[in-house]
Amino acid sequence: MQTFISILRGINVSGQKKILMADLKALYEKLKLKEVITYIQSGNVVFKTDEKISDREFAEKIEKAIFKKYDFHVPVIIRNEDEIKKIISANDFVKEKNIDLKRLHVTFLSEIPSKTNVESIENIDFSPEKFIIKGKELYLHIPVSYGETKLSNNFFEKKLKVTATTRNWNTVNKLFEIASQ
Repeated sequence: MQTFISILRGINVSGQKKILMADLKALYEKLKLKEVITYIQSGNVVFKTDEKISDREFAEKIEKAIFKKYDFHVPVIIRNEDEIKKIISANDFVKEKNIDLKRLHVTFLSEIPSKTNVESIENIDFSPEKFIIKGKELYLHIPVSYGETKLSNNFFEKKLKVTATTRNWNTVNKLFEIASQ
């Protein structure tokens, strides 16, 4: 049985797209996913399954079930346990001196963006904010406030033409911890 983490974009933000975590857990269980654990209200779900479908197919299956139950669209991004482990180890900001881990975030992308779209943002400078793009992840260092950053999900979705959702460094590590149990 393989462990997956699904990360939902844009639920329970300012009263929008409200989904109780107990209801979300029940929805996943109805999809025959096992050992379902939710983490905080922003839509992080760890689950296990023997089902052999792609991450994109899992995301679509969950998105359709959410739409059927709630009548609104919620983008879902899936990573497996090994991918989360690699994401954590690949964060170059962690290696920098005097880095405040509370100011680190990971933006998860639904797919690898085109080379042209990546090149369009490589030289953008929003100092002191910084980002590094690696495959389907963006690593962010936001020294002031993520709530005020220009490096938002909307910015990356517009520039890279893919769905994006962001979690703080603590949440990414906690999701891996839960998935590893």
